Amino acid sequence: MSSVEQEVPADVVTDQRLLIGGELRDAATAYPSVDPATGEVFGYAPDASVEDAEAAIAAARRAFETTNWATDVAFRQRCLDQLHQALLDHLEDLRELTITEVGATVALTKEAQLEGPLAIVRYYADLLKTYDFSEELGSVEYLGQQHRRWVEKEAAGVVSAIVAYNFPNQLALAKLAPALAAGCTVVLKAAPEAPLVTLFIAELIAQHTDIPAGVVNVLSSTDVAVGEVMTTHPDVDVVTFTGSSVVGRKIMKAAGDTLKRVFLELGGKSALIVLDDADYGPIAPYAAFGITMHAGQACALNSRLLVPRKDHDRIVEAVAAMMARVRYGDPREKKTYMGPLISEKQRDKVHGMVERAVAAGATLVAGGEKIDPGFFYTPTLLAGVDPDSEIAQEEVFGPVLAVIPYDDDDDAVRIANNSAYGLSGAVFSGDEQRALNVARRVRTGTLGINGGNYFQPDVPFGGYKQSGIGREMGEAGLEEFLELKSLAITLP
Repeated sequence: MSSVEQEVPADVVTDQRLLIGGELRDAATAYPSVDPATGEVFGYAPDASVEDAEAAIAAARRAFETTNWATDVAFRQRCLDQLHQALLDHLEDLRELTITEVGATVALTKEAQLEGPLAIVRYYADLLKTYDFSEELGSVEYLGQQHRRWVEKEAAGVVSAIVAYNFPNQLALAKLAPALAAGCTVVLKAAPEAPLVTLFIAELIAQHTDIPAGVVNVLSSTDVAVGEVMTTHPDVDVVTFTGSSVVGRKIMKAAGDTLKRVFLELGGKSALIVLDDADYGPIAPYAAFGITMHAGQACALNSRLLVPRKDHDRIVEAVAAMMARVRYGDPREKKTYMGPLISEKQRDKVHGMVERAVAAGATLVAGGEKIDPGFFYTPTLLAGVDPDSEIAQEEVFGPVLAVIPYDDDDDAVRIANNSAYGLSGAVFSGDEQRALNVARRVRTGTLGINGGNYFQPDVPFGGYKQSGIGREMGEAGLEEFLELKSLAITLP
């Protein structure tokens, strides 16, 4: 039974509250949050209604129009400094909550699940010290008179931000920090499967920063109508969403009626290309530990391993041996590398895709098993995968690696680009220039060469094709939330 299907006691007390117009409040109803490592309910979240969402949007609009938030850069920087400090001061509380609700391992909270995202807030607070919100274009003569022209970068307005369950701290802060730095006001909706982490951040904002009432509003809800209001309301100017491509397409259509700006960070089916001159030694740990990071629940993971046909079996054997060393289990144990999937529903989806892959001709080399209690799934390796099959084309969001043989560099590039997605990828080669030549031909938004890591707060992140629209992080992430206003004035 998933977190949104559990029965709720009549006298339930929620662990965190909604943040609307500067006030922490409960909703009329609540729903349970489940520890995916045990399958047991451990807390309750307020279940926001459409009326709550409308109140949050109204508060954000009012704050944008009546406060100095959009115009006072120094004030915004100070508030981001306060938020960063509050996150640091409550780091261990947030760590425990992230482990329990998301199934993140202790080690992962020291990186992408928690401590890494805090650096995003620091990055945007510091960026405000140097970022120029005005650009001079010089003067030009027109009809016998000089005209000075310049561009001012202004806050885009009210932002609806909707996040996924897999990395709630990363996703929330990668939307909140640049939107706030730009001067926007925000309505943030937590993932239904992991609401308490995001609501904890809301509590820190309300109690430990000077961010004005209504600038940040945070909701949790199981009602799809709440998301629909957030993407269609005429007072919302920008929609930013992280999640599946299926939902992303629906949001884009919904936002189209009012021509809102839409930023989408969606799915991926990224390819790790091993060229035939690569040192195969590092490939097995890179591939095995990469796909099992957070039980495969990350859009940018390399879920397709493209290998020279002549070395397919050799590489598969090495990856299988390395997968056997992936320690999974209780995420609270410091030696655990891989925790559970988020829910029974997600585990059933993963298992069904693996079963269909085998039925379609792939070889199950390792894994493919459900482990109870909790929602664990063993690290899974499929060999001899058809590049056109479902398992090679659709996002699994589980610890499943599909090995695909190729014939030459051109064939590898063709298979890598044979996807509706284009989010990430990697290339390994003994010849760096050859690796770069291949990498530049792959239609993807991010890519590592010989183990290179691009994922940092100052690096734009996003994808091509159905992996999304726009970029998060870096200056590009700030500019997603800015409008350009061109001005001119006559000179004496």
